[in-house]
Amino acid sequence: MSVAEPVPTGNTFDKYGSTNPVVRRLMAGFRSTLDELFGRAAPGSVLDVGCGEGVLTHEWAERLGDGRVVGIDLDDPKLRAEWARRSRPNLEYRPADATALDFADGELDLAAAIEVLEHVPEPEATVAEMARVARRHLLVSVPREPLWRALNVARGAYVRSLGNTPGHVNHWSKRGFVSLLARHGTVEQARSPFPWTMLLVRVD
Repeated sequence: MSVAEPVPTGNTFDKYGSTNPVVRRLMAGFRSTLDELFGRAAPGSVLDVGCGEGVLTHEWAERLGDGRVVGIDLDDPKLRAEWARRSRPNLEYRPADATALDFADGELDLAAAIEVLEHVPEPEATVAEMARVARRHLLVSVPREPLWRALNVARGAYVRSLGNTPGHVNHWSKRGFVSLLARHGTVEQARSPFPWTMLLVRVD
């Protein structure tokens, strides 16, 4: 059985802009929960780790007004082109390694990784770096396993890889993901917008 290679800059499926009614309904629940937890964190500055095309990063920059927002991802010409389309005076994009962030301890209020940690080869090191540079909170989400794979198989997707989405190299149950993040702070909110796990963590 062949194993999918990681896709470090993310999948090509645009879940944020999908017109599929099922995807739109699932994403509505995802976005509602994300917006609520972001509001609870009330950051004045944000680091978006694995920002991809910058869709959420740009939205957060608009929401914060003059508050500093930095999005990082691997260096990729396609991503750079997307970043150029989504610019604001308070928004900066950088190519960067998430396991060695070029920020001071506690430099930004919130460090986020939305649908990212399932892709990275060193999730523990990435979370540790996020916790180092975050002054107050981490905001993170991942697909909930094994539910995610079962749903893929049910719709006939990625059957050869037992429902594993290409590029997903890490898999967590809700309990397992909470355990990972609890090493770096207090899990204030643990939500399950179907079929994801989303956490707001107060850093130690």
